Amino acid sequence: MEPYRDSSKSIDIRTKDLISRMTLDEKLAQLGGVWGFEVMEDKRFSPSRAESLIKNGVGQISRAGVGTTLPPKEIATLMNNIQKFLIENTRLGIPAIVHEECLNGFMAKEATIFPQIIGIASTWDPELVERMTAIIKTQMRAVGVHQGLSPVLDVTRDPRWGRVEETFGEDPYLIARMGISYTRGLQGDDLSKGVIATLKHFVGYGASEGGLNWAPAQIPPRMLREVFLYPFKEAIKAGALSLMNAYHEIDGTPCGASQELLANILREEWGFEGIVVSDYFAIENLQSYHRIAPDKAGAGKLALTAGIDIELPKSDCYAQPLKEQIEKGIVSESLLDQAVSRILRLKFMLGLFENPYVKPEKTTRIFDTPDHRKLALEAARKSLVLLKNEDNILPLSKNVKTIAVIGPNADSQRNLLGDYTYAAHIALTGMMANVLGIPLPAKDVEPDQITIPVVTILEGIKAKVSANTKVLYAQGCGVSDNSKDDFHKAIETAQKADVAVVVGGGKSGITPEHTCGEMRDSAELRLPGVQEELIKAVYETNTPVVLILVNGRPLVLGWITEKIPAIIQAWLPGEESGNAVADVLFGDYNPSGKLPISFPEKVGQIPVYYGHKPSSARSQLWGNYTDASTSPIFEFGYGMSYTTFEFSNLRIEPKQVSPTGEVSIKVDVKNTGTRAGEDVVQLYINDVVASITRPVKELKGFKRIALEPAETMTVEFKLLAETLGFYDKDMKFTVEPGIFIVGIGHSSKDIPLLGEFEVIA
Repeated sequence: MEPYRDSSKSIDIRTKDLISRMTLDEKLAQLGGVWGFEVMEDKRFSPSRAESLIKNGVGQISRAGVGTTLPPKEIATLMNNIQKFLIENTRLGIPAIVHEECLNGFMAKEATIFPQIIGIASTWDPELVERMTAIIKTQMRAVGVHQGLSPVLDVTRDPRWGRVEETFGEDPYLIARMGISYTRGLQGDDLSKGVIATLKHFVGYGASEGGLNWAPAQIPPRMLREVFLYPFKEAIKAGALSLMNAYHEIDGTPCGASQELLANILREEWGFEGIVVSDYFAIENLQSYHRIAPDKAGAGKLALTAGIDIELPKSDCYAQPLKEQIEKGIVSESLLDQAVSRILRLKFMLGLFENPYVKPEKTTRIFDTPDHRKLALEAARKSLVLLKNEDNILPLSKNVKTIAVIGPNADSQRNLLGDYTYAAHIALTGMMANVLGIPLPAKDVEPDQITIPVVTILEGIKAKVSANTKVLYAQGCGVSDNSKDDFHKAIETAQKADVAVVVGGGKSGITPEHTCGEMRDSAELRLPGVQEELIKAVYETNTPVVLILVNGRPLVLGWITEKIPAIIQAWLPGEESGNAVADVLFGDYNPSGKLPISFPEKVGQIPVYYGHKPSSARSQLWGNYTDASTSPIFEFGYGMSYTTFEFSNLRIEPKQVSPTGEVSIKVDVKNTGTRAGEDVVQLYINDVVASITRPVKELKGFKRIALEPAETMTVEFKLLAETLGFYDKDMKFTVEPGIFIVGIGHSSKDIPLLGEFEVIA
């Protein structure tokens, strides 16, 4: 037996042995992939296509779920056939890593659809994230998928950017905590049973000029390290095994060609030993989009030299163009070997050589089970943020005589889903197949195809109210339509009701008709079409209005914030949307979501975020703009409840600590209302005087707790002094002596308890 086939030997020995046996073509094959549908014909595996495309092996199979449009059992069968071909019909028998998107669920037919990630961020519940990704891992592994292209760890402070919905928000600490849990849940304790997590987009992608996708990011070096790199560093420390470059540039260098980022920081400083995969077509874009390479060969050289190991979705610049450069001695084969060794090492860690196959018949038992839907419901409930509840109009009585449900998203399944779901991406898959000249394997695929039950908000309300309650419905208008022809129906419906629930928002996706999502950036941040006018028309009937916002980004609501008595930010709540919203509307669940990103009052305030510097967020001398406040309308960490929570008895021990020490911070939390509820206790820190300007406050801890009425709980935070450090004037990380203010808050603005401690040299 060749050493690389012997599982008793170390991974290092197996990797070195296998590389020593590989030809140049076989090595290059490991640096790229093929689309799953490229090796299919008539919905089945095609040996002839495989022979044409992967006879020398392949590094990755791209997009096993939405890329093949097959149901789980057939995906599993296809992946088995691909692996069988690679093992039996290529010279060295190297299996492939199979990848798919999995942002808020495995992007495949019949897979569970959890709330979009901005909603998951609103739960402030890392433990829930880990449970969610453990389910995603189980579904992906069952069909033979080994790598997920998630989580997104972009720090985003500009809601104009369409991909805000894919992120955990504006704060690096919150993002890091959620990203670590995402990674742990997906990879598991044993990678041979887990799925590789891919951290993206490295780095600063969410800080683009004008909030435009792929636009340059103007990020100073210190801010890059302290804010934008921080979540990636923490997730890598937690064991993440893959990372994806961002499309944009920083200071003239696209991230996909940055040796500073991908070699110096990622590998030399942080000791990252996993693989770096290119974002789709990012290497070719070094030539065609950024124009820092004259051709594909030059682009391939730049990317490989910088540290990108795998070109996705398929070999292009890393194929013949790179081969010619290696043969001419322009690119060293040792550089190629380095990338190949990283790829092979992960294949051994995944156990692919020993267990390349899955059991298709098992897939029917683990896709969108009752337990999975139960967790999807829990996540959706916790993701809902109550923004306003004037005169305690909520919760509504289930015995209300007549309720009007109005709006373009009230009875829509599709509009409850984010841009990285099967329904949103199937159109793009068809476009890619057409570009490659290969028909999609399934002829019955339609855009917006939904393959599992998704509970609409209208359905959820109907199921929740009493048998004597009349539920009336009128759409009123479309999401982006300019027609007011159906306004009269909405007005008549509202006039007949005791309360009107208006469900507005957008449609998330990645093609031009969508209002939010990747490549769908917004200049105005307003409700699209004539929705504001619809809300006004309903409001003017004098029927009390509850507004449900189903949208992936913060919106500028203008007069709506002042006039509408109750507002719920629902984000994109996933398959259990209707049940979750109804539970909150009628009081079966007490809302507990907290905003992970600030809501601007006006677009001109952007960027508006809580962790700004002392000189920021104000105009010297008078503070505000001449025509607006400088403050957000709803701040980071904000979210109302049907009960109230009181903080008291702040204790900080010790009062003095060394730069390597630890501080215990305790606070008593009491539910002072009449309902059971959950709260997120938030710990903020301010460095009073420092040699480099520091943020006015920084989140350094949070805990989600549940309390019965009158119940009190003591919450303790353990704060390591090293987390107070920053990069000094020489760009060296340091923990400076000094006084630190401790704030315990309900949000970044509402901080009722303050204390302090001192770091001493």
